[in-house]
Amino acid sequence: MHRLLFCSFILLHAASLHAESPESVVLWPDGAPGALGTDAADVPSLLIYRAEESKRSGCAVVVCPGGGYGGLAMDHEGYQIADWYNSLGVTAVIVKYRLGPKYNHPAPLQDASRAVRYTRAHAADLQIDPNRIGIMGFSAGGHLASTVSTHFDAGEKDSPDLIARQSSRPDFAVLCYPVISLKSAFTHGGSKRNLLGENPDEDLVNSLSNETQVTKDTPPTFIFHTHEDQAVPVMNAVVYYQALVENGVPSEMHIYQKGRHGVGLAFSDPILKSWSGRLVDWLNSHEFLKAQ
Repeated sequence: MHRLLFCSFILLHAASLHAESPESVVLWPDGAPGALGTDAADVPSLLIYRAEESKRSGCAVVVCPGGGYGGLAMDHEGYQIADWYNSLGVTAVIVKYRLGPKYNHPAPLQDASRAVRYTRAHAADLQIDPNRIGIMGFSAGGHLASTVSTHFDAGEKDSPDLIARQSSRPDFAVLCYPVISLKSAFTHGGSKRNLLGENPDEDLVNSLSNETQVTKDTPPTFIFHTHEDQAVPVMNAVVYYQALVENGVPSEMHIYQKGRHGVGLAFSDPILKSWSGRLVDWLNSHEFLKAQ
């Protein structure tokens, strides 16, 4: 009975948080590059949660839910994250990117990069600072966020498409229990298979093992992981953090001893849930949450 009441409270709370529906935006109105159809799975899109004007900091974060590149954990790695960011005065942009096995690389990267460009191109309308746009990803979404962070470009300056003209480089990255390496024994096999297929080219595997792609221009990065994670071993976070340090990229990593994979904000764990507070401290230390 107590459990039923608790679950009812959570559902009512979630409903109240979503009293105002987010804005839904199709990323490629004329069809995504390489689209294989016109069903929902073929049409990548954004859900935009604007921060309330009274709280608005001018910061925005593009959110990439996890799901092994075969699904999207939209609740605890999407909707809940958007609501949490809104409470900080941050506009959240959830990316519903294309998935395997139907879509392999580069489709997810194209979609997430386009999400960063879209957010920057619409900075005035969203009332955000185009130089304070971050990207956040969980699990396989963390791999996608780290891919955008290491495979960005300055945009096509002569394009007639205003969005395509924008840089896809995030101003910061937040990686939560991320898949990072696709070439190591500690990779997540399902994510690798959904992203690259059964027998991927070795050069492609290396180029998307993002610990090998970090440079001094990689954006400042916050990493959260747990030692007990059995699905995505913590070494993924460790090797990426090491690469960040070696390249002089401002970064911070928090590894908790206990905690399963896929915890999201970890509301029910009195210790693990503190990771989001550490993230707020880090964002403040870089003045990303500083009001305009």
